[in-house]
Amino acid sequence: MSDLLARVTAFRAAFARRQAVEVLERPEFPGVFAVRNAEFVRSEEHNQLIVEGPGTDPAALLGLAARWLGPRRRYSIAVLDPEAGERAGPVLAAAGCEREDVVVLARPTKGCVRPQPAALPVELDEIREAVLRQQREWSEDEEVARQLTDRRAARLRGAERVHFLAARTPAGEVAAWSDLYLEPAIGLAQLEDGVTGSRHRGAGYGDTLLATGLALAAEAGVPRLFLLADAADWPREWYGHRSFTEIGRSHSFYSR
Repeated sequence: MSDLLARVTAFRAAFARRQAVEVLERPEFPGVFAVRNAEFVRSEEHNQLIVEGPGTDPAALLGLAARWLGPRRRYSIAVLDPEAGERAGPVLAAAGCEREDVVVLARPTKGCVRPQPAALPVELDEIREAVLRQQREWSEDEEVARQLTDRRAARLRGAERVHFLAARTPAGEVAAWSDLYLEPAIGLAQLEDGVTGSRHRGAGYGDTLLATGLALAAEAGVPRLFLLADAADWPREWYGHRSFTEIGRSHSFYSR
């Protein structure tokens, strides 16, 4: 594992711990912990098993998820360490789990400047209506839509600086939004959960969010920004055309 990927992996694990209400772990299972948050129980991000190191037998992971997370519709296991993920894949597949490969992409921020017009940092309540509207398009379950909207509040604890970015139409309507996490002490930033509302796609708002995030990271003295993309989905190529390169992969597994 490269030094950059190791730092990204450590940041992702720390981010999950910081925003959790409960963290469960045992010394006999090194590099494995669970995060829980009863307020957002329908959010797998806030209720999952996380593997940050290679030390635990993958055959134990599904049992640990059930034991530490309690009854759930399905269990989410995020294996951040790439070698551990490859070892866990066949074992968890045999147990009936679905697998998702996540590409870690990164690029330097040097020379990045804010676009005109730029996205702006906003309070959560300024984007809540737009986020909730989009979540309702994706889910018919109103409680799921609400929790996946309001869980952003927990992310405020995840990094040294957390910004919610909004790109607006000329009329002032929120068209697109994303999170920006800044950790100047370790030289990393992450742009995450970027979405353009259905009514505003194809107008360049995704580029506005990305350029703004890169510029804010540069202004904060953070030399590298990373983000995550589904290995099988189109955003991976979109980011590749914007100078992001793959530095590694992680893996997520979901019980059926």
